Amino acid sequence: MMVPIFTLKLNHKINPRMVTVGRFDGVHPCLTAATQAGKVFIHNPHARGQRPAAHRLSQSTQDSDISLLNINQAVTCLTAGPLGPTSAGDTLLVGSQTNLLAYDVHDNADIFYREVTDGANAIVLGNLGDIPSSLAIIGGNCALQGFDYEGNDHFWTVTGDNVRSLVLCDFTGDGKNELLVGSEDFDIRVFKEDALVSEMTENETVTSLCHMHGSRFGYALANGTVGLYDRTARYWRIKSKNHAMSIHAFDLNADGVVELITGWSNGKVGSHRRETTLIPSGRGSVIPFLFLFQIDARSDRTGEVIFKDNFSSSVAGVVEGDYRLDGEKQLICTSIEGEVRGYLPASKDLKGNLMDSSVEQDLVRELSQRRQNLLLELRNYEENTKGVSETNSSVGVIPANTQLQTALSVKPATEAQKAHVELSISTPNETIIRAVLIFAEGIFEGESHVVHPSAQNLAGCVRVPIVPPKDVPVDLHIQALVGGRSSTQFHVFEITRQLPRFSMYDLCSDPSAPPPAGRVTFSINDRPQRVVMWLNQNFLLPEGLNSPDVSFNSLRGGGLLSLSMSSSGQISLRSDDVDLAGDLVQSLASFLAIDDLSAEADFPAYFEELRTTLTEVDEFHSVHQKLTAAMADHSNYIRNMLVQAEDARLMGDMTTMKKRYRELYDLNRDLINEYKIRSNNHNALLARLKAVNQAIQRAGRLRVGKPKNQVISACRDAIKSNNVNALFRIMRAGTASS
Repeated sequence: MMVPIFTLKLNHKINPRMVTVGRFDGVHPCLTAATQAGKVFIHNPHARGQRPAAHRLSQSTQDSDISLLNINQAVTCLTAGPLGPTSAGDTLLVGSQTNLLAYDVHDNADIFYREVTDGANAIVLGNLGDIPSSLAIIGGNCALQGFDYEGNDHFWTVTGDNVRSLVLCDFTGDGKNELLVGSEDFDIRVFKEDALVSEMTENETVTSLCHMHGSRFGYALANGTVGLYDRTARYWRIKSKNHAMSIHAFDLNADGVVELITGWSNGKVGSHRRETTLIPSGRGSVIPFLFLFQIDARSDRTGEVIFKDNFSSSVAGVVEGDYRLDGEKQLICTSIEGEVRGYLPASKDLKGNLMDSSVEQDLVRELSQRRQNLLLELRNYEENTKGVSETNSSVGVIPANTQLQTALSVKPATEAQKAHVELSISTPNETIIRAVLIFAEGIFEGESHVVHPSAQNLAGCVRVPIVPPKDVPVDLHIQALVGGRSSTQFHVFEITRQLPRFSMYDLCSDPSAPPPAGRVTFSINDRPQRVVMWLNQNFLLPEGLNSPDVSFNSLRGGGLLSLSMSSSGQISLRSDDVDLAGDLVQSLASFLAIDDLSAEADFPAYFEELRTTLTEVDEFHSVHQKLTAAMADHSNYIRNMLVQAEDARLMGDMTTMKKRYRELYDLNRDLINEYKIRSNNHNALLARLKAVNQAIQRAGRLRVGKPKNQVISACRDAIKSNNVNALFRIMRAGTASS
C-alpha cells in the first residue's frame, strides 16, 4: 500500500476547491489556499527566516513557514501560474464576488486589481486559441472574461448560467486550447475563443473539470457523479452519495497514463462501503460498484479504483508539485482542517497495481459473489429445462416469439393527471410483465425508476408516465421481467429507447388559436422534406408529417409553438418562449449541418421585461455609488472621532471621551445598517446583471456561427456604451444598423 512521503498539519482551515501550488520566485513551489477568514495563506518551507514586507502580505503568528495575504473579503476562487511574458515567477490570482487581484508574491506587490461586476466563481490561467498573451480567465454571473498581465480585457463572452468550473485543453485536436465551461444549468460548453463549438448536457451542476490528456477531460457534478469524456463521448461515470470536492489528473501508478484523482466530502470510512446503484454509461458499459473513500485514483479507461486513502475530514483540494525539490512531482492532497499529504508515483515493482491487501480481499469477495450469481443463474436454466421436459409452464418458460415492444405517446393534462409522455411496454402474446426497471438521466430521482404491477393488475402491458424537465434527448434503458401468470422465474428483456428532444409538445388541434407574438425568421437552402424529417425525429407525433407547417401546444409551460416554411426557404418560428426558440434554431441548424445562420427576431413581452431590467440596473448602480460614498464619509468621520476620544482620554477629560465613544457607537451601528443595505443592493444588482447576460446569450442562440458571435459582441459593446436602443436593434436584426 502506498503511504504519504510527507504529512503537514497547518493551523489554518482551507476553503474547498481553493487550493493551488505556485513557484512565486520561479524556483520554490508554495502550497497556497484560501481560508475562511478572507485571507490566502502561502506555505513556503524553502525560504525560512525571510520576513515579508508589510503590504498585503504578513507573517503568520501560528506558523513561521506561512505568510498571509489579506483580501478583506470572501475569496471565491484562486489559482497560480505564469501570466506575464517577462516575469520569472508565477502570479497569484485571487477572485471574489466583486474583484480580481493579480499579485506578485515574491515582490509583495499588486500587479493589477480589477473590478468584475459579474463576479468570479471559477478561474483558469493559460493560453486560449489564437490570443497571443496568456490570460487569467474568470467565470462569473453567466459571463466569461479574460485579462492579460496588465489587467486589459482581451476576452469576453456570455454563457447559459452561473459558471462553476473552467479548464483549458485542446478539445478539437488542432494544437490550440479551447475553454471548457461547467455551469449551473447542467451544461459543459466548449468555447473556441468566443465561439461555442460543442455542448454536453449532464443532469446536475458541473462543479469541477480537469484536463486528462489529449482531448480527454474529467468532470464532477453536484450530485456526487464523477466521470470522463473524450470530446463529446462519455467513457464512464460513477455516482456516490458524497460530493467530489476536487478532481485532478496525475499518473499515480507510473504506467505513463494519468489517472483521475478524486477527493471526496465524506468523513473517514472505517470499512469499505458500497453503493449498489448501476449506471449505464454513454458507451453502454456499467460501473457496478463504488467504493466510498476519502480520496481515490481511478483508471481513465474504466473508472476502476486503483488507489485510495482516508482523511479525517473533507478533502479541500488535490494539486501537484515538486515540494521536496528532488526533481519528482508529488500528488498533494489537503483537507479543510489543514492536513496536507504528499504521495510519490508508484515504484517500478508496484507499476500499474496500487491496490492493497484489503482491496484485494474485497475483489475476492466480489468475484465470489459473482460466482454465486452465475451458479444461481445456471440452476434456474436447469430448472427451466426440467420444466419443459415435464410440460410444466409455471416454471418460467415463455414462447419463442416473445419480444419486448415499446411505444411513446404524448398525453395532455386531464383532471386526473398532469401532462406527460407515456412509455408503453408490452409483449405480443399471453405473457405478463412482472416488473420494469428504467434508467434515465435527469428524469427520475436517483436516475432509475421501478414499476411493480400489483397481482390484480398483472398484464402484458405496462404504462409509465415520464415528465422530462428539459428539452434534451434522453436514452431510456429498459429492463423488463417477463413470464407466465404463475411463473416463479422470469426472463429479463433489455432494450434502449430514445426520448426525442422536444417530446413535451402536443400537436395543436385548434386551427383558430391565435399565434404567439414572439417570432424568429431565417432562410435556409434546403428542401421542405428535410425540415419534415427533423420534425419527425425531434417531436413525438402520432403519425408522420408531410408538411413543415405545423403547430404544437407546450405541455410543460403552456403556450403555443408554430412553424411554417415558405416556398423561398424562409422559416418562421413563433413562440413566446425565447429559450425554446433558441433551442429549436440550434437543433434545426445542427440537423441540417448549417455552419452560419443569421436571423431576425422579435419577442415583445421579453424585450419589454429586459428594458425594465436595464432601467433597474442603472438605478442599482446609482444607489451603489451613493452608498459607497456615504460609507467612505462615515469611515473618515469615525477615524476623526476615534482620535478625539483618545486625545480626551489622555488629557483626563472623561466626559468628552464618553461622549465621543457614544457617537462612535451610533456611527458604527449606522455603518452596519448601511452595509446591509449595500449588500442587498449588490445582490439585487447581480440578479439583474445575470438577466442581462442571459438575454445576450439568448439573442446569440437565435443565430448560428459567425452571426451568433457578432450579435454577442455587438450586444456587449452596446451595454458598455449604455446604448439601450442599439441593444434592442441588435437583438432584433442581428446588427446595430437600423
